[in-house]
Amino acid sequence: MDILSDLYGFMKHRKKYWMLPIILTLLAIGALVVLGGTSAVAPFIYALF
Repeated sequence: MDILSDLYGFMKHRKKYWMLPIILTLLAIGALVVLGGTSAVAPFIYALF
């Protein structure tokens, strides 16, 4: 969680709020990859793509 708080502090200090949607999208894609490969939810995630 240190990485997330440091990243938030960086964005707040440097006024780089445009980075937030990019980071959230990357996290969502990463979560889909993890769930798609290792769980029973995989067939439903494959249907999205």
